[in-house]
Amino acid sequence: MNSSVQVTDSGTVAGSGTDTAAGTEDAGGFGYRPVRTGVPGGVARFTVTSPDLADGGAFPAEAWAAAFGCSGANRQIGLEWSGAPQGTRSYAVTMFDPDAPTGAGFWHWLTWDLPADSTGLDSGLPAGAVAGTSDSGGTGYFGPCPPVGDLLHHYEINVYALDVPSLHLPADTPPTVTAFTMAGHIIGHARLTATARR
Repeated sequence: MNSSVQVTDSGTVAGSGTDTAAGTEDAGGFGYRPVRTGVPGGVARFTVTSPDLADGGAFPAEAWAAAFGCSGANRQIGLEWSGAPQGTRSYAVTMFDPDAPTGAGFWHWLTWDLPADSTGLDSGLPAGAVAGTSDSGGTGYFGPCPPVGDLLHHYEINVYALDVPSLHLPADTPPTVTAFTMAGHIIGHARLTATARR
């Protein structure tokens, strides 16, 4: 069976058996199709780092999920960011696994309405922030737990600078609706990628 191609965030094209920009070795028996990033072209870039992992590095064991056969502590990773554009009125944070064998990826973490003066996120949320619902069905952070024997998964951890103070969405809003609503308000974007495999 021929695989379709995947266009990555950097614009490179990958297929089964080919290294992608994210380092996917193969399609794991599944084909790939292009998925839009949800980030408008030309938005400002800023910087995000984590005290818990390096960009391109593996998740620490305690950050893995405690579900779907994984026995991690599901400890939310910390984030620190700087350099967001002027006009930022709030932030949102997401973690998305484009390598999940679902045909639509897997949303692991969505948090929004973080105040404009935020410079990071740790285990708690500031007043007014919303811990959204992941594809696991729970709210807040849901750590990685790729299928046993599957390819290396690349989890995209994004921080978005938004031009509104609130998305006015309840915590149980489906992840795709949250991402769609947010897309029209993104004025800045920062990303780091972490990996997991078992």
